Amino acid sequence: MTSAASNTVFFPVMGCAGLDRRQAADYHQRWFVVDANGHWLSAERCAALTTVVTDIKLGSLVLRAPGMLRIDIPLDVIEDDDSVKRSVTVGKQSVVVVDEGDVTATWLAHVAGQPCRLVKLHPEASPVAWPAA
Repeated sequence: MTSAASNTVFFPVMGCAGLDRRQAADYHQRWFVVDANGHWLSAERCAALTTVVTDIKLGSLVLRAPGMLRIDIPLDVIEDDDSVKRSVTVGKQSVVVVDEGDVTATWLAHVAGQPCRLVKLHPEASPVAWPAA
């Protein structure tokens, strides 16, 4: 018999595939993808994001996609560098985030077929009001 807890799916990266591992709960909805204009790129706007498989392993967010090498992003980096801090838009909400860098952006752009960036909620950011799909 499967417990209800094991059926819970967590989405470390909004719009990408989720996972049902308990350790992912702490990172649920922490990352998301933005387009070249800094607007949330949902799975509805970019179906290719659903091909990105996420995992939490050895202190990293692991991303995999068909035809791509995996990419590992450190989970708990202290965001004290203002050069990576930016403001993006989710629905009508302005959200303070940390950009995960050019290498990750290039990887995601290949998957998505358009310029985009992976961003992480800044630790001091207000909670995101995710628009209904």
